[in-house]
Amino acid sequence: MGSNKGLGLVIKSDIIFHDSDYGKPISEKLSEVIRRNVSKDDFANIAIQSHVSFSTIRDVVYRTNSLTKMNAQAIALLIHAAFENSIAYKLRAESDILYLGKLLKV
Repeated sequence: MGSNKGLGLVIKSDIIFHDSDYGKPISEKLSEVIRRNVSKDDFANIAIQSHVSFSTIRDVVYRTNSLTKMNAQAIALLIHAAFENSIAYKLRAESDILYLGKLLKV
């Protein structure tokens, strides 16, 4: 999706994650939802924005690396991107359903 630069958007990782979340992999559910709703471009853009390497972000999402205070902001931004993308997917699917329904005269 678009860039968050200059919009004043602040995603606070300390609101999303608790002390007990650090030092271990993110949940399987969070991993699955992020993977389903973000692209490699999202990973790359967030790596640039957060100054956390693409490979570190990928490893945290795929649960081969633990969440740390150093990478938590990048994961929080990825959660935000997944949220935005999931809304866009939903709107696109609803539009497709209407279009296809008209073709099928449902």
